[in-house]
Amino acid sequence: MSYPPLQFRVCYHIYNRGNNGEFVFKEERNYHYFLGLYAKYIAPIADTYAYSLLNNHFHFSLRIKDQDELSVAKQPGSSEEPGCLVISQSFATFFGTYTKAINKAYSRTGTLFEGRFKRKPITDNSYFTRLITYIHQNPQLHGFVDDYRDWPYSSYQALCS
Repeated sequence: MSYPPLQFRVCYHIYNRGNNGEFVFKEERNYHYFLGLYAKYIAPIADTYAYSLLNNHFHFSLRIKDQDELSVAKQPGSSEEPGCLVISQSFATFFGTYTKAINKAYSRTGTLFEGRFKRKPITDNSYFTRLITYIHQNPQLHGFVDDYRDWPYSSYQALCS
């Protein structure tokens, strides 16, 4: 499936799952490593509103920053809007780095994620509110915890503090 490029100043629901439903987070340290890479590669280009990481998939609600907030220049010979290449490269590096680390740590090869990450633009406040709720309740919906507020790999606790 082809997705349009991520746009500046647009909020998105970003999600993906492991290839064939495989776990992408096998141990606690994997969650922390993934979030560390997210902070390194995605936080500079996006504001994060919510996230939830489950063993075989993840969800993020984020807003791509305004072009003026990014210190990037148009690539010579590129027809893309300045900064678009940096945004796509940031996501590619983020997911690629994580995949390489998991492949090395667990003696596996090939793709970790089921294709390219999915993205849905958040088109109105009602959808935004429902999405934040959905993301935080996702661990409970999948039976990982009895109460979503107890899931350690989501942004719920950080938002409440």
